[in-house]
Amino acid sequence: MTTVRFTVTFRFPASPRLDCESYAGLKARTARVSYPLTIATRRHHLVQIANEDRTLVVRATAGEIPNKRYPGEPKGFVEEMRSVAMKMHPRTQSKEGKRESTAPQDSPVATWEFTVEGYLKFLVENKLVFDTLEGIIHDSTVPTYAAFKNTGLERANNLAKDLEWFKEQGYELPEPKAHCKTYSLYLKDIAENDPPAFICHFYNIYFGHSAGGGRMIGSKVSERILDNKKLEFYKWDGDISELLTNLSEELNKVSELWTREEKNHCLEETEKAFKCYGHLLRSLVSPDL
Repeated sequence: MTTVRFTVTFRFPASPRLDCESYAGLKARTARVSYPLTIATRRHHLVQIANEDRTLVVRATAGEIPNKRYPGEPKGFVEEMRSVAMKMHPRTQSKEGKRESTAPQDSPVATWEFTVEGYLKFLVENKLVFDTLEGIIHDSTVPTYAAFKNTGLERANNLAKDLEWFKEQGYELPEPKAHCKTYSLYLKDIAENDPPAFICHFYNIYFGHSAGGGRMIGSKVSERILDNKKLEFYKWDGDISELLTNLSEELNKVSELWTREEKNHCLEETEKAFKCYGHLLRSLVSPDL
């Protein structure tokens, strides 16, 4: 079957009634008609008239031709971010994963060998990252970030309590490695100069820790090296599902102010977000690297 697509552009007067019946004789399957935002008329008027007895489909848009649909887009931008993030997982950890296993942390969490030394490095580096994120949100004058204050998902204070507990047990806390310090500086830079990229890291860090994978790490560590002690890092005040839902709603509201290009830029940052946080996970499973 030969498919023919017409893109038709008309300029209509500012009238409450738009008559497009004369265009219904076109033999194309689809035509797109754009008209200015200032025209006060029902947006589906063209579709209803053009399709009463014809095969022509006229799609009326407010000033632009619709772009393709992105995975998860109908449910909101958070679902788009989730869809891209899940594909970044290795196949060994997620059914939705598309990436081959290339690092020690890519193996299933159940097979990881935990040590107190490695876990302390992981906690210390997470403390620096969460301190950075929460400091940015708390101190920023960027209106976009205001909705992300006091979400109930903040982790820095909880991590401070856990690290203090380890000190009380006689452990010496390590210093964050260079890659973690570099990551902290990078987050500060993009928070100021590239908000969509920053939101990508913000989303992936908080949701990655709070969702099933992050909590599974906490559960396995507690079981294997902490005599089933549950750390504060894995405790939240309130229902975690509700907290994540509330944050998702705020993220979706912010993304509604972005262009499609800004959304795509945010999604493209996912690979770097995974790479940067992957270094922290490597400290957990391979403390000598």
